[in-house]
Amino acid sequence: MAERFELDRPRLRAVAYRILGSLGEADDALQDAWLRADRADTSGVENPSGWLTTVVARVCLNMLRARDTRREEPLDDGTDRGTDRGPATVAPLSGGPTADPAEEALLADEVGVALLIVLDTLGPAERLAFVLHDMFDVPFDDIAEMLDKTSAATRQLASRARRRVRGVPAPDADLPRRRRAVDAYLAATRGGDFDALVSLLHPDVVLRADAAVVPTPEPIAVAGVEQVARGAMASMGRARSAGVVLVDGRVGMAMAEHGRLRVVLRFAFADDGLITGIDVIAEPNQLNDLLISGIS
Repeated sequence: MAERFELDRPRLRAVAYRILGSLGEADDALQDAWLRADRADTSGVENPSGWLTTVVARVCLNMLRARDTRREEPLDDGTDRGTDRGPATVAPLSGGPTADPAEEALLADEVGVALLIVLDTLGPAERLAFVLHDMFDVPFDDIAEMLDKTSAATRQLASRARRRVRGVPAPDADLPRRRRAVDAYLAATRGGDFDALVSLLHPDVVLRADAAVVPTPEPIAVAGVEQVARGAMASMGRARSAGVVLVDGRVGMAMAEHGRLRVVLRFAFADDGLITGIDVIAEPNQLNDLLISGIS
């Protein structure tokens, strides 16, 4: 089983990363999964690869459910996420619980930042059903057993998740042009191109940010092209983990840290396509009220 685990590690890590959206948590999940596998009686296992996938998926499901109970907590509070697991025979990890930021950024680009952000808005069962079936071809019968649901109910979970990932019908008639504007805004912010950013903004543009964004005691508002552009330049680091999505059916942008939704930008446009308003939302209760979906 140890040999099979090492052979399957890349696929198991890919499963865990897509379910959890965080490379560090994915490596933690693999560590825990190996400990469970190492202690289990596997003499009757006919399909070791499938069995290991099930073990990893169940560990990830537990982590998602635990995450949902503490969404209000900061992502990085300076504490070590590792736990005292006690002595055990552990298969060596190639990654480890401390993820390489460059590797995580590369993986996020591979999978798609926007997809990871949308996945983070799904419930644990929906996310597991969609990832395992649509990305890794795990049969619904096997997923249903993990979730303690019927196959029909599991199909329905995956179907709901699929609709969210593919995007909901948008009432915005000028969707393509506005998407191009937000794509350009994201590219300019990532690249630190101040002039390109200025060219996208209306002279009367106003940026509003809630108190959780900075954070500040009160919400803030910034008016004027140069002031708004400077504020956007200050978020270059966050822009690396941002993607263009639909926010309540309109083109917007979302930022994630380690696959977890943290900030959403809603845009308002003038008739000429220039950006007239940007709402920056980070307050957890407000984020939970937003409908975030994929954009095709």
